[in-house]
Amino acid sequence: MEKFFIWAFYLFQIYIILLTYYYNIISIFGLFPEKSRKDKRPQKRFALAIAAHNEEKVIGQIIDNLNLLDYPRELYDIFVISDNSSDNTANIAKEMGAIVFERFNDKEKGKGYAIKWFLEKLFSMDKEYDAVAIFDADNLVSVNFLKKMNNNLIKGHKVIQAYLDSKNPDDTWITISYALAYWTMNRMFQLARKKLNLYAALGGTGFVVSTDVLKEIGWDAMSLTEDLEFTMKCILRGIKPVWEHNARVYDEKPLTFKASFRQRVRWLQGHWDCAFRYSYPLIKKSLKDRSFAAFDAFIYLIQPARILVYGFVLMAAVLKIFFPGLYFSKIILPAQYWYFSLFFGYGLPIIILLIEKIPFKRILGLLVYPLFGLSWIPISLLGLIRRNQKNWTHTIHGRTVNNDEFKQLVEQLDKG
Repeated sequence: MEKFFIWAFYLFQIYIILLTYYYNIISIFGLFPEKSRKDKRPQKRFALAIAAHNEEKVIGQIIDNLNLLDYPRELYDIFVISDNSSDNTANIAKEMGAIVFERFNDKEKGKGYAIKWFLEKLFSMDKEYDAVAIFDADNLVSVNFLKKMNNNLIKGHKVIQAYLDSKNPDDTWITISYALAYWTMNRMFQLARKKLNLYAALGGTGFVVSTDVLKEIGWDAMSLTEDLEFTMKCILRGIKPVWEHNARVYDEKPLTFKASFRQRVRWLQGHWDCAFRYSYPLIKKSLKDRSFAAFDAFIYLIQPARILVYGFVLMAAVLKIFFPGLYFSKIILPAQYWYFSLFFGYGLPIIILLIEKIPFKRILGLLVYPLFGLSWIPISLLGLIRRNQKNWTHTIHGRTVNNDEFKQLVEQLDKG
């Protein structure tokens, strides 16, 4: 029994080593700048879809925002999917000129079902679109969004994810922690993968899908993380989602730890669900087609397992301090490895934040970020336990920004 625990603990550490170095090596490529190329002539026609459930406080602002995009107004229409709303969301959207589809379904709840229903309605219309953009009601969008998406579609890309930014980073320690995570991962994960010609992970909002892809594979992503599920479906079909670093979507983050915890548990429920359902098909495709993109997607799916294993190793290391004789907690890695890991855990993110021109007062949020990071361990465990539960929970939004605040957001994009 003693040997079993020792070898299991060794294997856990090796697992962490391999995945850590895998992502550390990839993340280095995020340091290289992304060139902003000249925009092509506007050609593509877009349907901009806003998924909304009881969003009367914020729906007006995103409609105003989308009406001001730097793109010919005759080449895009704004749709609002009022999904099981019991407030004034639909009426406000209609008054502001959006095309509103109201959906009421007590059994099939969630964003995935709403998108599927909307697309069926959209494709039955006489008017045709080249692509559909998906947004959440709390978002704000950079004015160049459609120009950049038009560029990608002309190049032949079919699924495009924009840069996800924070709408309210300075509200609480939770919102700055979210923002720091997004600012760093946008480069260390998304942009780095683009440099290596790997796939982008869709982030739930601010992404565009060509209508021919939607008609070909449909929208059957009904998990609690419909964005992740659709990403995996695309990769299995040989369709590569790509990253657009120079178009941004500003997303509202939860203010409290409780709301954040609930949201992230839902994310991990969906992530674990997708991991159990799509890992084998991805491994099979990676071997059969010699597809590194499929293998890379599989590695991404098993991230929650890495978090749990890391939590176990961390707990064992802490126990070793208080109980030196604990036989199964021997650390096999030399101290140099852990020092080197600190660079990728803190040094590289600081470099990334400086490259992104993040103000110093926001970089100081790294002082509280470890608490946010450690909370992923119990969240991952709860997500695993509840992975078969499909109850969708709504994150309440109410954070609007005034004109000066939005101007600052736009200036932040221009500087980047």
